[in-house]
Amino acid sequence: MPTPTQAVRLRRLNRWQAETLREDLADLYVESSRAQAGQEYRGRERFLRRLTGSIRKPGFALLIAEDVAFAGCAYGFSVPRDGTWWRGFDGPLPQSVERLTASGHVFAITEIVVHPHAGDQDLGRRLQERLLADHHASLGATLVDRADAPAYDAFRSWGWQDIGTILRPPDPTILRPPAPVPLRALVLALGPHPAGHPDGLAHENRTQRPD
Repeated sequence: MPTPTQAVRLRRLNRWQAETLREDLADLYVESSRAQAGQEYRGRERFLRRLTGSIRKPGFALLIAEDVAFAGCAYGFSVPRDGTWWRGFDGPLPQSVERLTASGHVFAITEIVVHPHAGDQDLGRRLQERLLADHHASLGATLVDRADAPAYDAFRSWGWQDIGTILRPPDPTILRPPAPVPLRALVLALGPHPAGHPDGLAHENRTQRPD
């Protein structure tokens, strides 16, 4: 893996390349995850399902960070204009988020993976910034398991704002799946911010997403 003195390069992959390297990316995920012993296989399979699902989405994009080996990756897709990505949002959604979604200017980051031995300590932030910049997004969006404190804290440290909870269906491959999974919805406003709204979101006008 890269040492702290080696520059880590970011490179974009197309869909075909992402499909070709999916097993290598899954290996990177396992090496980077905090899964308990014996849980690596399940975590790997869930990663592959998330990656495969994202690859099929319009506007899919994936970045890898590399030097002598993969040091990290980040991927996601453009949020559909119809607002279905926000389905299950608990409570009112900021109207500015609704408006940006309808305009097609929201990009959802599905996953950011950074190898623990990567030399670049700021690699996660670099990956998410490049991914959003490449798509000229006005708003970044992501969902984080509320039990995953390290991921949540990382996004918050990069300036992401917590706007509430989204309930998503459980993994259908799990025997006797639990109730819908509560995830924290985080957004990152990009570009010029409206006067009076330094975080880029207008909170006084809110709308409710239909179920």
